Amino acid sequence: MEEIFSVEELENFTRNTFLAIGCSEEDAKLATDVLVKADLRGIDSHGVARLIGYVRLWEAGRINPTPHIKIVHETPSTAVVDGDKGLGLVVAPKAMEIAIQKAKEVGTGWVSVKNSNHFGIAGYHSMMALDQDMVGMAMTNASPLVAPTFATERMLGTNPIAVAIPTNEQPPFVADLATTTAANGKLEILQRKGLEAPYGWIQDKQGNGSKNPHELKEGGALLPLGGDREHGSHKGYALGAIVDIFSAVFSGANYGPWAPPFVSFLPLSDNPVGEGLGHFLGAMRIDAFRPADEFKWHMDNWIKRFRDTEAVEGKQVLIPGDPERETEALRLKAGIPLNSNVIRDLEEVAKKLKIGFKTLQ
Repeated sequence: MEEIFSVEELENFTRNTFLAIGCSEEDAKLATDVLVKADLRGIDSHGVARLIGYVRLWEAGRINPTPHIKIVHETPSTAVVDGDKGLGLVVAPKAMEIAIQKAKEVGTGWVSVKNSNHFGIAGYHSMMALDQDMVGMAMTNASPLVAPTFATERMLGTNPIAVAIPTNEQPPFVADLATTTAANGKLEILQRKGLEAPYGWIQDKQGNGSKNPHELKEGGALLPLGGDREHGSHKGYALGAIVDIFSAVFSGANYGPWAPPFVSFLPLSDNPVGEGLGHFLGAMRIDAFRPADEFKWHMDNWIKRFRDTEAVEGKQVLIPGDPERETEALRLKAGIPLNSNVIRDLEEVAKKLKIGFKTLQ
């Protein structure tokens, strides 16, 4: 069962939650923007449904609500940022601002982050570059829930990659994808709805394919993009590994099975190899390659031609970012639907932090 809430209602409640755990007004507003943007774009697995998870991390002492975010190493075009255990929802946008500033100065900017936490949707951070006539990139490592091809041990996270490319008249190209067949949040949605998972998403602890959306809590694992070797899971495994290395081995964060988990059913590693979770953000000025207006004209042309691709009957060829953009337009007008289980989680947050649930009524 679902209920509809306005964007303003969810923003007020989410901001009050972050204020209640000690965030500044500025950081609470920023973290709220990242979370609610996910719901607006239809990525419900990473929206306010995640709020209770951030509160649990704060209760466990794993989130610093008032971090001193700083550059610990840099060159003209690169930097390593220490997030001081802050909310990834705050650390990542601030690291992206550093990448954008470096791109303004020297053409490109690349920032690897350590000592952070779950950063929400990767697309939010990559899209920050669009207004600057820049291409934005964002990626992060995550809870070790993914078994490499032929493995039964969980070694990687869903490790998403997002790339945002500006255009002129057409909507921007925004690709935002996990390097697994499905993100863990999709399993959580199935659990709330009492539905089975499709084959190719998960395996049990012996490595057999499973449709049980609770499989991860029973020792199973998510599968890399492709699902199995015959369908290219080795490529999804390689992509996830690249994200892990760029986000964590570059920065000094924990990588692979040592990455600190967001999910409550996984324990923290007792022998960490780094600090916190890692991210990787990048910005590239278009005119570092060709005049921006010329590039954006050709991006429009690229998009129009792909939209006109001859499609199979009853289908339409989409441009990355189309579904999310269309969902955002709809939800800005009609509101955001929340599953009853998510509402119960928000009620628990409200009770725990004594902030009142009336902001959602």
